[in-house]
Amino acid sequence: MTGGRNDRGRTVIVVVDGFGIGAMPDAGALRPGDLTADTCGHVLDHAREALGRPLRLPVLGALGLGLVHPHPDLARGTRLPVAAGRAALGYPGADTFAGHQTMMGADFSRVTVARLGEHLTEVTAALRAAGHEVELLDGRPLLLVDGRVLVHDNLEADPGINWNASAELADLDFDGILAVARTVRAVAPVARVIAVGGHADGPLPGFVRDGDGGTVGLDTPASGFYRHDGLQVRHLGAELDHTRQLPELAARSGIPVTLVGKAADILACEAAVRRPAVPTADVLAHTAEAVRAPGEALVVANVQESDLAGHQQDAERYARILEQVDAGLAALVALLDRPGDRLVVTGDHGNDPTIGHAYHTREYVPVLIHRPGAPGVELLPDADSLADVGATAAAALGLDPRGLANGRRIPQGAAV
Repeated sequence: MTGGRNDRGRTVIVVVDGFGIGAMPDAGALRPGDLTADTCGHVLDHAREALGRPLRLPVLGALGLGLVHPHPDLARGTRLPVAAGRAALGYPGADTFAGHQTMMGADFSRVTVARLGEHLTEVTAALRAAGHEVELLDGRPLLLVDGRVLVHDNLEADPGINWNASAELADLDFDGILAVARTVRAVAPVARVIAVGGHADGPLPGFVRDGDGGTVGLDTPASGFYRHDGLQVRHLGAELDHTRQLPELAARSGIPVTLVGKAADILACEAAVRRPAVPTADVLAHTAEAVRAPGEALVVANVQESDLAGHQQDAERYARILEQVDAGLAALVALLDRPGDRLVVTGDHGNDPTIGHAYHTREYVPVLIHRPGAPGVELLPDADSLADVGATAAAALGLDPRGLANGRRIPQGAAV
């Protein structure tokens, strides 16, 4: 099947950021201990111990989470018409930007991994050519630009995947931070350069630390940026053909597109309505609002607070966020009741809050598809890439998945 459906409805993709369901075979290549990663299972275990009860995830259970993860606290059966499986990531490392781009149809299998310290000469030259003053910070391999912006390795992703340009908004407005980031992006070989502006607990140089693999950067969680209001973030990705990603394909065919939460920051689609938000309640409310609009729709939403809890190694917070997500999914299941509707719940990587470090973990992710009007329950074979999610959504919307840049086939049974 390659699209052309006349009963296309509303397709909603909810990405629970950092929600893995067990280590991929190559998870230990960088950190051997990551072979024990299991975000879902370890959060469930911790909840029983910390809360004195099983985690309450009735909707995720009904969507088939217990069919793809063996934890005893998850239901094994469901009366909902669902297709459930798991997907490998389909890109190197474990990264939100690469995960979402792959999911939306980009070929992100060949991202370049590089430490900023390996490219100081060309980055410094580009910044100086743009009129900035640039110096090494205390002789370390990161740059202080105009005395206010730190250009550094991103310490929250695997070493060498991303670089950041970070500053306090009290020192420089976000447009100024973004201008530095764009200059760096023009010469950077990595998957993304991230502009970050916020309010810190002290001068940013005090939160610089060594990371894994020879990286040096700002410890963004420790800085207080995530705890204070006013955080602004822009993800500048490697050059991609966004015209051949799912949001653009949908928009060109006349389907309204809404990007919610972190998806609004990292996905490209000029015609999309954007609803950036970090609080989970806001993400879920914006998603439900988009679904209530009349007619067909594509909605892509990212729940970021789960990922933040993983970075903070806070399993109890992660557990409570999952319960909040579950309650929000209940509303979406009730709203998506037409035969052409689809609700897809998935992740972009793992972020095990019990693993002992603040990095993402390379895990399989669930692919749980609610299909109103479809017969019974279907257990899907493992997908080798998150690209299958985008292909499935394209088919559900009556679009040809071959129009995606990675040209994914439709996973058997998941699209109809």
